[in-house]
Amino acid sequence: MRGNTNSTIGEILTVKPSIRKPSVSVTTQIAEQLRRAFEGSAWHGPSMLELLEDVDAETAAAKPMPNVHSIWELVLHTAVWDRAVHRRIGGQTTQPKGKKNFPPVPKSSNAAKQAAWRKTVSWLTRAHADLISAVSALPEKRLRDRVPGKRYDIAFMLHGVLQHELYHAGQIAILKKAHRRASQ
Repeated sequence: MRGNTNSTIGEILTVKPSIRKPSVSVTTQIAEQLRRAFEGSAWHGPSMLELLEDVDAETAAAKPMPNVHSIWELVLHTAVWDRAVHRRIGGQTTQPKGKKNFPPVPKSSNAAKQAAWRKTVSWLTRAHADLISAVSALPEKRLRDRVPGKRYDIAFMLHGVLQHELYHAGQIAILKKAHRRASQ
């Protein structure tokens, strides 16, 4: 060994670095990632709201590819799951299925369709804001609590809902491109 040291190789190899607690809680970090995925400033690219900015009711309802959900259906579905995760954090057992998992697009006349679409985006925005508030207020020690009725913990579920949001945002980006091409 070089220099003036009293340490042996064995002592050096067994020394563990000090583990510092992050200055920001894990729940705050998760809440921030949820916010970025939804509102913007995400590393991956456009957030959910950024993707929806220029989507009108016609585009939202369009099915430019066979056997896929429309943007509108995906937005409704994402709102359902933001609400479900919020409820689960609160201790409720919930598992949306069927039409509760993928609610139908509201039936409306052409004149009312744009207002119905804006209402759907507002519902998603509120559901996501409520979820972020719940995650922000969640004590870090609760992250290891089991989700009611499930075999996984809250931390796993929160990472899952973030992944879910990004997955559907990616689908929306593809559907927007497909609709543009089909409309040309």
